[in-house]
Amino acid sequence: MITNYGLATLNAVLNATALTVVLLGARAIQKGQIERHKRLMLTAFIISAVFLTSYLTRMFLFGDTRFPGEGGIRYFYFFLLISHVGLAILIAPAVIYTVFLGVKDRRDRHKRIAPKVLPVWIYVLATGVLVYLFLHHWV
Repeated sequence: MITNYGLATLNAVLNATALTVVLLGARAIQKGQIERHKRLMLTAFIISAVFLTSYLTRMFLFGDTRFPGEGGIRYFYFFLLISHVGLAILIAPAVIYTVFLGVKDRRDRHKRIAPKVLPVWIYVLATGVLVYLFLHHWV
């Protein structure tokens, strides 16, 4: 049986996995391993697409999960959540475009925008895991 917690946990695992793969992909390009970089970044992109499907399914089936914390931690959580959601909405088209440029081997454009997209994608993936931990394990 599918549960809210089960899907939330799956989403956190997908985000953590995508984050790991993105970091490995960034390291690969720093070492000049272009083919390895391509494989890793495409893998991260696919994992992120699976995440989005799972996240939308969870939202459709169960709706929002309310944050139980109070006081200062509540303000920190909402800052984290708002920055995560806002940047996720903004970065998604940029990630798609950056991957498209890489797949089409348009290296000049890809190399210009990828360094700007990468840290935001990393932030969104990492804060997605943190939001899950705050909601389900830390508070």
